[in-house]
Amino acid sequence: MKQILLNLAFLGLFLPVISNAQTTSEVDAAKLEAKKKAEEEKAALPKPYNETAEAKIAELIKKAKKEHKNVMIQAGGNWCIWCLRFNNFVQTTPELKNLVDNNYVYYHLNFSPKNKNEKVFAQYGNPGEKFGYPVFIVLDKDGKQIHTQDSSVLEEGKGYSLEKVKTFFETWKPKK
Repeated sequence: MKQILLNLAFLGLFLPVISNAQTTSEVDAAKLEAKKKAEEEKAALPKPYNETAEAKIAELIKKAKKEHKNVMIQAGGNWCIWCLRFNNFVQTTPELKNLVDNNYVYYHLNFSPKNKNEKVFAQYGNPGEKFGYPVFIVLDKDGKQIHTQDSSVLEEGKGYSLEKVKTFFETWKPKK
């Protein structure tokens, strides 16, 4: 009887370990599946960042001045799913697209291993180092930096909040 109790105690100690191993395996499988879905989503989204182009901020400022708009710089890269999600969200939401088109000269400033645009980012205080990506740099029509926006405050679930993004664009549009 004593041996049976010892065997049961032994099993009692190791069954949770076996159970946890299955749980860990299931968690790993779920993580792999989520990663696979994110990669599929990233592959399907438009890629607005030109990885080889040097930033031409001076040209954007001239255009903004002529059109009485501000410059909206979305810094990030085609490697960043949140950057691609934001771009797609704005481009496929008519209310946001119209707000952007009417008030901003919009530019996707690349940050990637191929092209870090270090001089440009340094000029604006290297906001990606502080906030991550995407990060938004707003310039007035004269090229003066008037705001830097951390994108995480605009997020909602696995996407972006329409109201928060709309408020952001409304707040930093040119005063007419």
